[in-house]
Amino acid sequence: MIYIKDLTKIYYSDSGDVKALEDVNLHIKQGEIYGVIGLSGAGKSTLLRCINMLETPTSGTIEIDGVDMTKLSPYELKEYRKKMGMIFQHFNLLSSRTVWGNIAFPLEIAGLDKQTIKEKVDNLLELVALTDKANSFPSQLSGGQKQRVGIARALANDPKVLLCDEATSALDPQTTLSILNLLKDINTKLGLTIVLITHEMNVIKHICHSVAVIEKSKVVEQGSVLEVFSNPKTETAKNFLKNITLSELPDELKDRIRQLDHGNLEGKIVKIGFFGQITTQPIISTLVKKFDVNANILFGNIDYIQEDPYGVLVVELNGQNGGANEALNYLKGLGLNVEVIESV
Repeated sequence: MIYIKDLTKIYYSDSGDVKALEDVNLHIKQGEIYGVIGLSGAGKSTLLRCINMLETPTSGTIEIDGVDMTKLSPYELKEYRKKMGMIFQHFNLLSSRTVWGNIAFPLEIAGLDKQTIKEKVDNLLELVALTDKANSFPSQLSGGQKQRVGIARALANDPKVLLCDEATSALDPQTTLSILNLLKDINTKLGLTIVLITHEMNVIKHICHSVAVIEKSKVVEQGSVLEVFSNPKTETAKNFLKNITLSELPDELKDRIRQLDHGNLEGKIVKIGFFGQITTQPIISTLVKKFDVNANILFGNIDYIQEDPYGVLVVELNGQNGGANEALNYLKGLGLNVEVIESV
């Protein structure tokens, strides 16, 4: 669907050149929700603006549905942009128009007749659950309602791609969840490809199929969300995941570990990452029976990435005659992510 090859964007100025993107390569599949995450200034928004050619790449190509955007004439680009919807962090609604009028605006620009506009706007209002707000003005809406109007307006011209620039950053957590659920529903119903820029890994976890991590203008990691969550390879990805997958133990848990009394047993304290269906299996009880070890669970959590369960356990394994080591090797043999925090 979207192929980005060797994309570089440099801003030239008298005070010095700034490389906003460097050799970016991405493949975004038809119908998937693709997340791009990075800190402020990493190049996320520049990437999005290059995709719809609001920014002209310095070098490289952006191919959407077989069309190289960098080779289009100004007129061709204007026409092709109708196939790309865009939603923004701060909504960008027209304050003098009602909800109905805001959604109708791009259709009026496109020259559609009044009856067609009415049918499309009414259908979009129903899709985003704002039928009762059709005659309200933006000043009368909540932040979540404004973003729903923005989403409906972005869908007005039946785009193939929806670009979301920090679409939930201005919203509270509960409203964020409702907007993410709406985007997921739209993706399912319309088969729409969605590219979503964010600095929040919880947004990636809840809605995205794939993710790219941008650091200092470069894509440093990419893959399915499950792959990146289960085995982050860069410090940037690990830092984003700290509060989601327990990539770093909280101080209170470290204190508890230091205070443990192991007696005369040999042991290990391990962090175990579970991903997929193995999360539901009785691994710890099997471990206790098979290797005659004591298993003291110090921390445990199970969550979901899309429909895939993942979990983290911090376990103290105590045994004799090498039982703890055998148990550890057994866990690794199951394909689990196992990290020894402390040996006793």
